[in-house]
Amino acid sequence: MKRTATREQAFKLLYSLEIQKDYEEKQIDIYIEQNEIIDENARNYIRNTIQGIMNKQKEIQKTISMYLKEDWSIERISKVNLAILEIAIYEIKQEETPYKVVINEAVELAKKYGDTTSQAFINGILASVVQEK
Repeated sequence: MKRTATREQAFKLLYSLEIQKDYEEKQIDIYIEQNEIIDENARNYIRNTIQGIMNKQKEIQKTISMYLKEDWSIERISKVNLAILEIAIYEIKQEETPYKVVINEAVELAKKYGDTTSQAFINGILASVVQEK
């Protein structure tokens, strides 16, 4: 499974966890099994990324909040955009994936799953995060 498809699976899982507002590690394995993800690298990426995001979620959301307009709060961000941003920021700050790849993949997810303003919103936040780094 290619990284793009694997990242999309991680996004779908994270989005579902955001909707449920409930996280238990076993949910990762259940998701992997239900979606018949057999590639070991994909399984490891999904597991490590979701666990990493959950462990650093407050820090990641604080980073997002820093770049929101004054009258915006994290609660106003759609769950789709929030999940995309969390994965991208986690990868930018914790992984060795080139930031251009991360931003491109995040924008592609926003095109596919977000609304008409998602692409620009995601791109703007992530550009600010990269400048900070």
